[in-house]
Amino acid sequence: MGFLATIARHLDTLVGPGVMLLFPLYASIRAIESPSTLDDQQWLTYWVLYSLITLFELSCWKVLIWLPFWPYVKLIFGLWLVLPIFNGAAYIYENFVRKYIKIGQHVNSSYPEGQRKVLQMMSLDARKSVERYIEKYGPDAFERVVKAAEKEAKKR
Repeated sequence: MGFLATIARHLDTLVGPGVMLLFPLYASIRAIESPSTLDDQQWLTYWVLYSLITLFELSCWKVLIWLPFWPYVKLIFGLWLVLPIFNGAAYIYENFVRKYIKIGQHVNSSYPEGQRKVLQMMSLDARKSVERYIEKYGPDAFERVVKAAEKEAKKR
């Protein structure tokens, strides 16, 4: 029983680095090489959250050493952030960060008001694609697409 108790007591130091460092490093490299930006968002958000957790630990270490459950809370939170079944980092980004931080949300004021509103609702990648479409086919073509989409949405 002593061996299992030792493993249970030190589970965070045995599993933590693999869960919170090795797997995220591997997944981040895969995300860099993939054409999709969704996995980039997941892993960039993960590294920001991991940095914040580390800063929190460094700042509050005198208090945290008195909390015997802290390493396990950190491990469970790390599992939730990392494991693909949960995608916790992407969840936090979508439900908390994106709502309150509007970095890069500025849309060129040369667009008509209606088009500017539509462009502001889009992700940065989608907006870039639409702006290329407008440059190629003109603002009238984009206006026709928006009206067709609104008409289709009213049918449903």
